[in-house]
Amino acid sequence: MAKRPLGLTVASIKALKAQAKPFEIKDDAITGAYVEMRPSGAVSYVLRYRFVDRPRKFTIGKFDPDESDLARVRAVAREARNALGKGIDPAAAKRDAKATARQAEAIAEPAPAAPDLVETVTAEFVERHAKLNTRDWKETQRLLEKNVVAHWRGRRLSEISKADIHAVLDTMIDRGAAVGANRVFAQLRKMCNWAVGRGLIERSPCGGIDKPSSETKRDRVLDDRELTLVWRACEAIGFPFGPMTQLLILTGQRRGEVAGMSYSELDLEGALWTLPAERVKNKRLHKVPLSPQALALLSNMPRIVGSPFVFSTTGETAASGFSNAKEHLDRVLATLDPQPLSPWTIHDLRRSVATGMARLGVQLHVIERLLNHVSGSFSGVVGVYQRHSYQADMRAALDAWAAHIGAIVQT
Repeated sequence: MAKRPLGLTVASIKALKAQAKPFEIKDDAITGAYVEMRPSGAVSYVLRYRFVDRPRKFTIGKFDPDESDLARVRAVAREARNALGKGIDPAAAKRDAKATARQAEAIAEPAPAAPDLVETVTAEFVERHAKLNTRDWKETQRLLEKNVVAHWRGRRLSEISKADIHAVLDTMIDRGAAVGANRVFAQLRKMCNWAVGRGLIERSPCGGIDKPSSETKRDRVLDDRELTLVWRACEAIGFPFGPMTQLLILTGQRRGEVAGMSYSELDLEGALWTLPAERVKNKRLHKVPLSPQALALLSNMPRIVGSPFVFSTTGETAASGFSNAKEHLDRVLATLDPQPLSPWTIHDLRRSVATGMARLGVQLHVIERLLNHVSGSFSGVVGVYQRHSYQADMRAALDAWAAHIGAIVQT
């Protein structure tokens, strides 16, 4: 490591000598800013910081060490620190801006037609394979379009490298979506193998790449104290994610089902929420009785005029951005009780509802009906011939559970 000069100036930067390994010199003018020199003699300006408790490096770029260029990169660094103060990761924002620019270039100057363009292969894979062979083909389409096509639009699949794939997966893992990275990789690998079989590419770029993260079956259940804290934190963060999470606790339904709830699905007078088959994982229409507490929550919900969605920030689409909302919720939780919650996920609420109902004496087959499971008690032949809706039992169970939640949050 080179001896650090007193105060970072143009003269001191010019005096730096390249070494066998890259090294950094701190810029005291800006917290976390460094000048980085490569063995080639190239000089870059970088910003190091932490975001969501993870170390980050934002490379502002190469620059010529003169007064105007030093002022320029420092100005960019200050803007980045201001962005951090607003909860924005500047490195991620830079990547998104580059992706947007690439998309704009692809629109302005369309790439020559090629049979293995990433967006072309993805569309054909969904149409000719996923739709014909999987019930959940829309999720396959969403994963590939959001995480593959968005990054590689206009590029040929035959030119995608292992490093390109790792870059996409690492970005997902860095933002806390390790399981999502596994799902994306599984679909991408399947698509690439399909493309090889169709003769669109000679070899799969996924060959030799392992699943990006390990998974273990979760059994996390939130107890009454933890559910109470989550409920109160939801009241603090407000609409839309606060009441959305409270409704997850009251109903035990899936996150995507609650987030996408529309007013056309609700019968508040009949205290019933009807989920159409196309919005349900198992593609079966699902009727969820609404407890008095759930009805009160929905009746007091702010509504965006003209929007079909119960939970929305734009009025045009259902609420999204769950990772940021969960982080906000965890920050509020940390202020409510000195004893922190063990790590938990939104999906753990569904398991907690099922466990809590069982503790209240609700029978297993009723819980499975409430969760809309087609395995367990309703698998195989039983699932084919047992068509009883259990609506009365489900309503009694949800009313009892909601009353329990009401009692513990008021203590």
